[in-house]
Amino acid sequence: MDFPEDFNQLELLNTHDHLIPRGASSLWSGSKGEEEEFEEEELLHSEEWYLEKEGALQDKPEELILWAAEHNRISTIHRLLAESPSLVNCCDDDSYTPLHRAAYGGHVDALSALLAAGSKVNPQTIDGWTPLHSACRWSRVAVASLLLRHGAQLNAQTNGGLTPLHLAASHTSFFKADSVHTLELLLSQRHLKLGLRSSSGETAGEVARCSGLHHFLFEMVDECVNVVPVP
Repeated sequence: MDFPEDFNQLELLNTHDHLIPRGASSLWSGSKGEEEEFEEEELLHSEEWYLEKEGALQDKPEELILWAAEHNRISTIHRLLAESPSLVNCCDDDSYTPLHRAAYGGHVDALSALLAAGSKVNPQTIDGWTPLHSACRWSRVAVASLLLRHGAQLNAQTNGGLTPLHLAASHTSFFKADSVHTLELLLSQRHLKLGLRSSSGETAGEVARCSGLHHFLFEMVDECVNVVPVP
């Protein structure tokens, strides 16, 4: 599909999300129900299922470590990296690395293991997503906090100009506490640039106002920033 340069990405996601692949191909999702299904899938698998999947990928170490990071298979990650340390920065066809996979899966243990093994903190996908973008899109607040402590670029922008804050602001939910906690984490960062605009011309605060959920957090930050010190 061809779009004009000024098309609104966030509106497109709301109207065409059924056409956008999920998982490693794309981290966008349309509804709360889809996100719940994505998370509940992990609870349904038995240990035998994981072992069968690992066995099928034994001769494909790059695919296996990407899969292991996505599913928090720590022992598999350690084994693969002991055999071939360079796997820590491998990537799939869309340039998602094991760190991306662990980030959007919300797996702090896998993320820590990859970082300890020398993973790059700010690798970019073909769409310009960093692991911090992935964590904030899925409201993985513990992962986002860990990434920031390891030097993740707070104000990194995707090819479409979206920052982690844009993604956190556009995917909030009253039913998911970590979504507001992710916003709070980002808004508390000293070097946050609130005025950055996406390719459609929107700041994260403007996106938050459109979502109608937690825009008051942006208003509170604006008030703090604009306070004039008393002499």
